Amino acid sequence: MPVASPETYLAHLNPAQREAVLHTEGPLLVIAGAGSGKTRVLTHRVAHLTSALGVKPNEILAITFTNKAAGEMRERLLSMLGPTARAIWILTFHSACGRILRAEAERLGYRSNFTIYDSADQVRLVKQCLEDLDKDPKRFVPRGIHVQISNAKNLLLTPALYAERVASFYDQTVAEVYALYQKRLHASNAVDFDDMLMLTVEALERFPEARARWQKAFRYVLVDEYQDTNHAQYRFLQILGEHHQNVCAVGDPDQSIYAFRGADIRNILEFERDFPETRTIALEQNYRSTNAILDSANAVIANNSERKEKRLWSKLGDGDPVRVVEVEDENAEARYVASRIASLVEEGYSGSEIAIFYRMNAQSRAIEQTLRLSQIDYQVIGGPRFYERAEVKDAIAYLQVLDNPADAISLLRIANRPRRAIGDTTLSRLVSYAEAHGISLHEALGHPEEAGLAKPAVKAVTGLKNLLDSLRSAAEELGVPELIQEVLDRTGTIEAYEAERTIEARGRIENLEAFVDGAREYQQQAEQPTLGSYLQEISLFSAQDELSDVEVSNVTLMTIHNAKGLEFRAVFIVGVEEEI
Repeated sequence: MPVASPETYLAHLNPAQREAVLHTEGPLLVIAGAGSGKTRVLTHRVAHLTSALGVKPNEILAITFTNKAAGEMRERLLSMLGPTARAIWILTFHSACGRILRAEAERLGYRSNFTIYDSADQVRLVKQCLEDLDKDPKRFVPRGIHVQISNAKNLLLTPALYAERVASFYDQTVAEVYALYQKRLHASNAVDFDDMLMLTVEALERFPEARARWQKAFRYVLVDEYQDTNHAQYRFLQILGEHHQNVCAVGDPDQSIYAFRGADIRNILEFERDFPETRTIALEQNYRSTNAILDSANAVIANNSERKEKRLWSKLGDGDPVRVVEVEDENAEARYVASRIASLVEEGYSGSEIAIFYRMNAQSRAIEQTLRLSQIDYQVIGGPRFYERAEVKDAIAYLQVLDNPADAISLLRIANRPRRAIGDTTLSRLVSYAEAHGISLHEALGHPEEAGLAKPAVKAVTGLKNLLDSLRSAAEELGVPELIQEVLDRTGTIEAYEAERTIEARGRIENLEAFVDGAREYQQQAEQPTLGSYLQEISLFSAQDELSDVEVSNVTLMTIHNAKGLEFRAVFIVGVEEEI
């Protein structure tokens, strides 16, 4: 495939976009309003660097916030540059840090095959830590403690640093749990999502060789949605950009909506301070909305005090006015929305062209109930993720144990799934034996008698160990989808669900079949498919990444946060009122 020429790709850009693409030396801040073509700027900038300036593809790091966005950018660049684009690092923060951390893990006392715990695993480990510290999980809610630990990591606060800032009895409890939680993660050769950033930054800060290696590796760093970066992400980018200074940050302070997750709007507002030679360019032409919508948005956002001035405009005309409807309560609101949707469908709209946005998932209840009564098909984005479903998580846990035998949380999950007579008492004794002898839980499976287990338990535990050893040997020969099928067959998982003879069990089997199909797709598309890289990929899956799998004729319900960057022909925003 021929590489796109500068004349070809520059011809489709407006003056501000072209300026952003052609500014290639030194730091660049692109203030990109909604619908202003920022993805086009990013992709064309990368294409220009490789085709016009001869920059090697693997010297470019492009950071996005979702796998979906990374995939779209990769597809666009493949169409422009051909196979050359495959060498460009187009990744989310967590995926990029995952790659770097696996290369540097041993410096920090981890092995490169570390497991990435998902949110449920993290909360489960916090609960275990609370119990081991004789703290009541009803008084100290595990999920709440986990949020505090996550916030600390986003601020790059280690357990020791966090303990220095303790200001209350609750904080002291968090500090104790955090220290034990981190110790347990390390013992299991596991990390959580926040560790991927915090540990990567630690490796880059503590080890000059690692810092020099990765600073020199990336001559150009581009990051999208810069207004949503937290302190750890900011520090990661700051370190990588110190050497070449070729950092291109694209974002919009007016779209900063993740403060509750630790995002710091000061990162974008103070970019010019961090990189004094910065060139700043504003993209103000909107290609998505009419002027009626933009004028309304401009009027609302003008009330913000912390922002960089810009005013969006469009060549799409004025369009229909934004309609503000006041109703009695949420039920009347739901009835109004359902009635309008029915009218739109009669006018020829497809359900997939219609969306309902709200601020909190709890606000969807009245809407969902009314849509069901009105027989309007809908789908909720941001509910239980595919990879969070119990049967799929069980299969993933088996794979994680095969890839990383030290992973205690995953081993505890699958020890008795399907049921094999390994109860809580047996597992408790094995955990105690492992801790007393300084070995992993997996190693403790080989010492059931020494752990004081009864004969039936010894037999069950020995059977589990033999099964895992056999599957680990098979993993060396099989591709990922074949290994998953082998796990399902050898563990009797499918047989166990078939024996239930329920609609729910049938659904679980279908989910597992879809899981195998997804792994097969990964095997075909990945350049170097491995079990470890597959587990990392699915562990970093987000709500927006599932949008490609939804039903095409259904009305879409989602929070405004999940809707960011998407387009629909008709949009209802409900619950636009104070004190929600």
